Amino acid sequence: MNTIEEIDSILTSRVFAVAGASRNPEKYGSLVFHALKNDGKSVYPINPNAADIEGVPCYPSITAAPADAEVAVFITPPAVTEAGIAEALARGITKFWMQPGAESANAIAQCEAAGASFVAGGPCIMVMLKTRKH
Repeated sequence: MNTIEEIDSILTSRVFAVAGASRNPEKYGSLVFHALKNDGKSVYPINPNAADIEGVPCYPSITAAPADAEVAVFITPPAVTEAGIAEALARGITKFWMQPGAESANAIAQCEAAGASFVAGGPCIMVMLKTRKH
């Protein structure tokens, strides 16, 4: 479900874990990371192949990130998203944003079974950050 209430609930959160964050400034993982930071959010980049992104410590998994993350954003292949949602749910995260292409029927089913708030199949989080009124 991508209701306005769910989108607002997610976007008003303050601490985000971004799975698929990238050091490459042209990749969506970098663009989403910066869009959230520019919106005043605390952002934990998740990337098992990076020690940091522009000086911000990077974590190899959601499990390894600080425990105060409220939302997990996925810019990852669907299989990685599915594993990440399972990790996040085990940590108590119940808000998810799956960027277009990161979602799968299994990932959506996991969220629904847990009663989690989630966005899947669009819209793009960067577009919603720009159009949302503060």
